[in-house]
Amino acid sequence: GVMWLGDRPIPGSADAVVKLDEAGHTVAFCTNNSSLRLDAYVSKLVDFGVAERIAVNTISSATAAGSLIKPGERVLLCAGEGAREAVEDAGGELVWRAEEADTVIVGFHRSFNYDAMLVATRAVLGGARLLATNDDPIYPASDGPAPGGGAILAAIVTASRVQPVIAGKPHETMAALIRTRFGHTGVFVGDSLATDGAMAATLGWPFGLVLSGNITESDEPWQAADLAGLAERWLAEQ
Repeated sequence: GVMWLGDRPIPGSADAVVKLDEAGHTVAFCTNNSSLRLDAYVSKLVDFGVAERIAVNTISSATAAGSLIKPGERVLLCAGEGAREAVEDAGGELVWRAEEADTVIVGFHRSFNYDAMLVATRAVLGGARLLATNDDPIYPASDGPAPGGGAILAAIVTASRVQPVIAGKPHETMAALIRTRFGHTGVFVGDSLATDGAMAATLGWPFGLVLSGNITESDEPWQAADLAGLAERWLAEQ
């Protein structure tokens, strides 16, 4: 809900990124959507008008989850291609049977079904670590709210009665990744108080709320209708 809604760009957001970049600010992108490989997000940003040299500053909740995987760790996926990429990049070994898993990664994917829930639950009940890319119950799609990765996670948690380690926003694993990749100071912008506002608090950074996604009205002190408005306000006050 900051750069796009579904497959529709939010007007003015790409231009806002250009203005922030021209003013000397490093712009990076952090998504809790773990379903796609990073190059898919980069391509989408480029298609919507963001320069590739800026768009490559992209991380996802899958990236954060991957940072918790050790080389050789056996991972069963109940997640999408983004999580697969993160496990492969970390040197983990993908497995498909519950009894083989050291860790189960749960994340958003549209092919989730009962069989996937069954295998993941049995792996966790057998002692595998339950690692979630994120716990967002819902996300803003172009045609309205849609169940998110947290809804899938809730099924595994309910069945196994095991609480997960959560890697993505607003948790410390993501904060550590942001600090490592992009530095220790900044402003965090997002469309959700529960996820993005809390992420800013975890980082100890100021938070800017855009009303173009999850929230359409708020009394948050630093807010604007969209990224274009927020960037204009930010640059005017520097």
